[in-house]
Amino acid sequence: MPVEIVRGDITTLEVHAIVNAANKWLRGGGGVDGAIHRAAGPRLMEACRALPADADGVRCPPGEARITPGFDLPARYVIHTVGPVWNGGGDGEEETLRRCYISCLDLAAAHGVESIAFPCISTGVYGFPVRRAAEIAVGVLGGTDEGKPQRIIVCCFDGENERAYRDVLGA
Repeated sequence: MPVEIVRGDITTLEVHAIVNAANKWLRGGGGVDGAIHRAAGPRLMEACRALPADADGVRCPPGEARITPGFDLPARYVIHTVGPVWNGGGDGEEETLRRCYISCLDLAAAHGVESIAFPCISTGVYGFPVRRAAEIAVGVLGGTDEGKPQRIIVCCFDGENERAYRDVLGA
């Protein structure tokens, strides 16, 4: 099953689930996270606040994922994941990013998701090198088809990410 690359606004895609590149508190924010919260409406924030949090208010540690309804989005679900902040590569950032994709796919399988769209996790303000992030994402998403959604899209917001993903895929 090939991974599809599109350039555009993830909030407009008609898929069963979209992935949110969230912060660990699931409070909404800028970039993809803010766009998803705005498009889904205020009930998304309510659903995020209803998820369990630790003593520091963390609802989703880096590398993990949580699922909520999509509310006003065309997608049935939003799968929230927290990517790593790039600190030069010596703090386990690559493994954390890999776990993000795996955690999202595990939640998708558990909820019968047949189509899913991912943003370019951690390549914005978190500063993860775009090419390496694309290699990790494609390595996970393009691997074995067992238990995966039938359709997997990576939705790139800008040309730099789109070029990197297309280069990695040879598309």
